[in-house]
Formats: sequence, structure tokens, C-alpha cells
Amino acid sequence: MKIGKYSLGIGDRFGHQGEAQLRAVVKAAAAGVEVVPVWNKSNREHSYIHSQPGDTRLEADTAVKALSFNGDYYVDADHINLSNVQGFIAASDFFTLDVASKIGTASGDEQIVAFIASCKKYSGILNIPGIAHPFEVSEQLLNTITKKFLAAIAEAGRIYNYIKDQKGVDSFVTEVSMDEVETPQTPVEMFFILKMIAEQGIPVQTIAPKFTGRFNKGVDYVGDVAQFAREFEEDVLVIDYAVKEFGLPDNLKLSVHSGSDKFSIYHIMGQIIKKYDKGIHVKTAGTTWLEEVIGLALAGGDALELAKSIYKSALNRQEELCAPYADVIDIKQNELPTAAEVDQWGSEKFANTLRHIPGHPDYNANFRQLIHVGYKIAAENGVKYTDLLDKHHDLVGSCVEENLFDRHLKRLFGL
Repeated sequence: MKIGKYSLGIGDRFGHQGEAQLRAVVKAAAAGVEVVPVWNKSNREHSYIHSQPGDTRLEADTAVKALSFNGDYYVDADHINLSNVQGFIAASDFFTLDVASKIGTASGDEQIVAFIASCKKYSGILNIPGIAHPFEVSEQLLNTITKKFLAAIAEAGRIYNYIKDQKGVDSFVTEVSMDEVETPQTPVEMFFILKMIAEQGIPVQTIAPKFTGRFNKGVDYVGDVAQFAREFEEDVLVIDYAVKEFGLPDNLKLSVHSGSDKFSIYHIMGQIIKKYDKGIHVKTAGTTWLEEVIGLALAGGDALELAKSIYKSALNRQEELCAPYADVIDIKQNELPTAAEVDQWGSEKFANTLRHIPGHPDYNANFRQLIHVGYKIAAENGVKYTDLLDKHHDLVGSCVEENLFDRHLKRLFGL
């Protein structure tokens, strides 16, 4: 099973926007870019919503059938590990092996010595084709990289083999994820991580590193754009070299997690993958949930009142809601509107404050991030929330479709 060159993780918290998301993908194809849709939902999201992986599969299959879509598509077991992967086995054909928590875990001395010895040919000056500057690979650097990452990649191997034993070889796409950590992986670290992955026999097709800068949920990239561009390009070139050196799958590509709404770097990523004729996978999980809230706000009446109540509840429960996402949100408390202010807003004011249009005078990234992590509150409303989604299906769906195509796919691929 081999995923296409360009793919988009289209997460959907409540499983109601499959067709709207897929319509955006169909529009991209009509504009000349084939993008493989990958419905992704993590174990944490399922636990909050009280859904099952099979529900995500049903959503994807139903949308594909409704639109007579004849392209490839996948269902991703997002951010899984050995403790929760079993529940995703039957429904998923894309597995994101999350080993970030294992980074820095100790490996046995024998394994460390053996891996360092296997890297002897790369010691000294390492030149990667296309990268102007060489990398100096000292014994100390190798020792540091090995101690930091070897146990994490060994864990990825265990998860991969567990899935393979149940699903069979070549019956799913494998991603290795290390993004939810504080410190970015450098390009030279990426090279040796890929060597570890190859030695574990993992046929990795996408890899999700931690990039320089902040990839906060649902808002734009924060950081040195020029530095990001250099590192992203070097990562692309490192992957190209590692594929040849280590026999990894030739379609191996970078995966960008928390990739929605990173508008200031989309053109950079698009230019670089075009320059080297490489693929990319971008996960946009939470942006669809935000468009649901925008659609409900625009509907007015009870739907607007529910949207307001979600924000006001989130305002009172910030510590609880933000804790699981501490590494990927930055909320300035003094810039959050008060509950009393929001009570006075009409539909357009609420929608414009939440909708991500850079430069719009009403847009508030802090408001957006807090609602982003507040989907648990919508879940607690149960059918009250989902019934309103059904009632305003066309309006909400149009928001979702417009967001994915006009603000994401068009920017990323220069459509």
C-alpha cells in the first residue's frame, strides 16, 4: 500500500463533515492537484467525543460513496501507541506511530555501541547532496543522538510489528511522529533517525518531526520564517539522501502536524516540494471543528447561543482544556474577550473573531485557540450540538469546504 504524493489529514471531531471536506479535495483535483484525503482522529479525541475508530471509517466510506469519489483515501489511527492501538486495527489503514514520549529514554549499552559502530562511515564530515554546508559528525554527536532517539525508534518498531502481525505486510501506511516535544529535531538528527527506522524494518512513508518555531493549534506559524525555510529544505534533502542510503520507501515524505492555518509558511513548503518534486502530508485536524462553530454562529438563534456558551464554558475551564495541548497553544489571557462582551455579539462579530483571516480587524487568535481546545464542551452537549449541525448542515458544510479549499489547499499548492 503506497500513499500518493500529496495528502491531507482531514480530522473531524464529530464526524459530520466528511462530504464537505471531500468536496474541497475534489475542487483541488479539478484545479490540477491530486490530494489524497486521510481522515484522522486520535484516541484522545475519540475519548472526549465518545466515538469509535469505526465511526471514522464509516464517515469516510459514506462521503466517498456520496460523492462517487474514485481516488485513494485512508483512515488514520492518529497518535497511537502500544497502549491504544488495538482499537484502531480493524478500521484504519494509516497508522501514526507516536513515539515522542519515548525520546530520551535510555537504551541498553550494547544497543548504543552497536548503532554508533554502524554509523562509522558517516563520521567526520557528512555531505548531503544539495545542502551547501557539510555536517560535522563527531563521536560525541553520534553518542548524543543515539542516546536521545534509539529507544524511541525501537518503540516505533514494536508498534509497527504489532500492527503488521495483525493486518499483514503492505496493508497500511506507516508514519512515525515525534512532533509533540519542546526541542526540534535538526536535519542531521533526522538523518540518523531515518537510519534507525530503516534498521527497525519500518517501511515509513511519512515522518512528522518537530520543526523550528511554534505550530500552535488552529493559528498561524510563529517563528523565524527564513530559518524554517532553511530547515524544511534541508529535511527534504536529508530524506532524499536517506532513502537512497538506507533503502527506505521512495515516496517517503515530510508530515506537518498541527498543519492547519500555517498560512505564512504554506507558500514556502509548496515552493520547496515543487523545487525537488517531493510529496507532503499536512494534518489539519482541528480547523474543521472551528468551522462548525463558525457555521453555527452564522446561523443565529439557538445555534449562535450554543456557540457562545461553548466559549464561555471554555473560559471557565481553561486549565482543564488547555493542559493536554500545552505544547501547541499560546493564549494571552489579557486578549481574551470576557463572557459579558461575547454575550453582546451578533453572528458576524462572533464568526469574524473566530474565523482565521489574517489582518481582519475582528480576528482574535487567542479566542480561536481557546475554542479549538474546547471541543470537549460541545461533546458534553451531545445531541443538542449534533442536532444543530444537522439542522444547519448546508451552511456549516459550506464553511468547512471554503476553509479547506480556499484558505488551505489553494495556498499550499498555489492554486
